[in-house]
Amino acid sequence: MHSLQKAARILGAFDAAQPEWGVRALATQLQMPRATVHAYLAGLTEAGLLRRTPAGRYRLSWRLAEMGAQLNISLPWFMAARQLLTHLALDIQTVAFLCLLEDTEVVCAIRERHPAADIDMPLDTYLPSTATASGKVLYAYLDMEPPEFSICTPSSISTADEWATELARVRRRGYAYSIEEWVPGQCTLALPYWYGGQVVAAVGVQMTAERYLREERVLREEVMRILKEHGVSAQP
Repeated sequence: MHSLQKAARILGAFDAAQPEWGVRALATQLQMPRATVHAYLAGLTEAGLLRRTPAGRYRLSWRLAEMGAQLNISLPWFMAARQLLTHLALDIQTVAFLCLLEDTEVVCAIRERHPAADIDMPLDTYLPSTATASGKVLYAYLDMEPPEFSICTPSSISTADEWATELARVRRRGYAYSIEEWVPGQCTLALPYWYGGQVVAAVGVQMTAERYLREERVLREEVMRILKEHGVSAQP
């Protein structure tokens, strides 16, 4: 696993439900070697992203709040997108996400989870581009070629012809879905997030494939309605 992905997984484990972690408990939670977790915690603390408590546990540093403020300034659409995700998670009672591209990698920048969601909050930050709805949306509208095909399940796209056909379908429909292509038993639905006449991110929802297939049309219409309420159109 890439070192940045490991660091992202560790930072992502700190949330309102679990604001503090000890080395042993975090290693167990992430299923990573204790020595590895300890090394990353020490490095993230030295970098100012974490701080140690008097009890020897770890918490997020206020430096992250400062960085978050800098991000909001550099991405003027980011705060509105965060509010949109909260609305999606609450109304659809699932996991809502926002993904963007860093070079050729699909990065999940924000996730929100409703307590009644039928899946847990995923921990992955870097996602397989060709096996996720977000990857399909971002690559379709930014007209890019994937560096490789991510074969995560038997349903994953594995050829250039399949990929070209899928992207053409995404551009025609204005949305993408991934049914058990990344995680068995799960589905993601994603739409482009337009700002300034271009797609800057992909937003959508993640749930069990069973629920998506049962409620597909209603779910899609509800997601589109919420995006429209937040001033996000299907086209620029």
